[in-house]
Amino acid sequence: MLTTILYRSHLYDHVPVKTLQDMVAKANKKNELSSVTGILLFDGLHFFQLLEGPDQEVQGIYNRICQDARHHNLVELMHDFAPARRFGNVGMELFDLREHEKSSVLQAVLDKGTSRYQLTYDDRALQFLRTFVEAREKENYFEIPPASTWEFVADSDSYRELESFQHHVQDCRFAFQPIVDPFSRRITAYEALIRTPTGGSPQEYFAAFGGEAIYHADIQAKSLAFSLAKKLGIGNQTLTINLLPMSLVTVPDAVEFLLKEINANGLIPEQIVVEVTENEIISRAEEFTAEVKKLKAAGISLALDDFGAGFAGLSLLSKFQPDKIKIDREIISDVHKSGPKQAIVHAIIKCCASLEIAVVAEGVEKAEEWMWLEAVGISQFQGYLFARPQFSGFPVVAWPEIK
Repeated sequence: MLTTILYRSHLYDHVPVKTLQDMVAKANKKNELSSVTGILLFDGLHFFQLLEGPDQEVQGIYNRICQDARHHNLVELMHDFAPARRFGNVGMELFDLREHEKSSVLQAVLDKGTSRYQLTYDDRALQFLRTFVEAREKENYFEIPPASTWEFVADSDSYRELESFQHHVQDCRFAFQPIVDPFSRRITAYEALIRTPTGGSPQEYFAAFGGEAIYHADIQAKSLAFSLAKKLGIGNQTLTINLLPMSLVTVPDAVEFLLKEINANGLIPEQIVVEVTENEIISRAEEFTAEVKKLKAAGISLALDDFGAGFAGLSLLSKFQPDKIKIDREIISDVHKSGPKQAIVHAIIKCCASLEIAVVAEGVEKAEEWMWLEAVGISQFQGYLFARPQFSGFPVVAWPEIK
C-alpha cells in the first residue's frame, strides 16, 4: 500500500530561486533511499508537491518539509492511499510551470506520469494538480503573515472577580470566558461554563448525577449563572449559557424557569443565548423543536455549539435555524495547515451566510488559526489565544497588536 501526501506552500521572498535545483538534487538522494517518489511543481512563487511511497517514509519526509525554513503557508491538501505510483521516475522531479506554454502545460505534467494506466483528471490527486496548474484555487487560498507579526497585549480593564458569593445553588460554580471581535477590540458575549466547586470540568460535575437528575441539575444551575453575571456587572452585555438538549424536554416548564430567573436577576431574554451541542442524541426531536420555539418566542437566542463534531449538525439546521453556530475546536485546530479543514470551514461559512446565521470560531489557541479564520470572513472568536475561562469572574483579555 502506498501513501500519497499533497501540499502547497509559498517560497519566502529572501530565498533565491536559483537554489531550487540544488535543493531538489539533495532531496532526491534522501527520497530514493526511502523509496519515495513524486513531482514538485513551481510557478515562480508557490510549490505544489505530490509525495508517494511507504507510509512511514512519506510521513517522515513530509514532517521534515514542514520544518524547512525556505517556505511558509504550507497547507496539506490530501493524505490518501493508492495502489500504484503516479510519478515514479525519480525521488522528486522539479517541474517549472514557467517554462511551458499555458495551452500545453497540463499535458506536459501528465507526460511525466509512470502509471501503467493513462493518467487522467478523474484521479483525485491529479484534480488538485490541475487546479494548481490552472491557478483556480485562488479564491479559497489565503496566505497569512508569520505569527510573530502580532503581539497579544493584556487588557486588565476587562478583569473582574468575586472572592466570595452565597447562593442557594451550592453544588456548582461557573467560569466565564469571553467571545471577542479582535479587530474591533470588543467583547461580544460572555459564556458561563459550569464547573464543580473545586473548578472541575462539566463532565465531572454531571458525573455526580444519574438518570434524569442530570437534566434537573443542568436547569437549576442556570439560576447561579444569571446571579453571578449580575454580580459581576454584566450590564447589557450578552450572556451565553450551555444546556444539554434534553434538559429542555425532560424538565417540566424548563423555559418558564429560565425566564423567571432571568427576570429575577435584572436581565432581559434578548441578552441571553442558549447553546446546545449537536453531539448529544436528540431522541425527542419534535418536543425539542417545540421548546426551541418557546425560547425564541420569548426573545432568547439559540446557538449550536461544537458544530461539526457530532452526527446531527446539518440535520438540525434543516429542522430549525439557530441564531449562531460555533465551529468545533477540532476543526479549528491547525486549520491554517489543513486543506480538508479549510474546505469544511468555507462550506460552513457559505451555508450560514445563506441562512443569515452568525459564525463563531471556538478553541482558538494559535495566532495563525485566528489570522486564517479572520481572512475567510469570521470575526468572532473564543479561545485561550484571547482569554482563558475565569473562575467566578471575567478574565483579562489579550488583544492583538501589530509589532
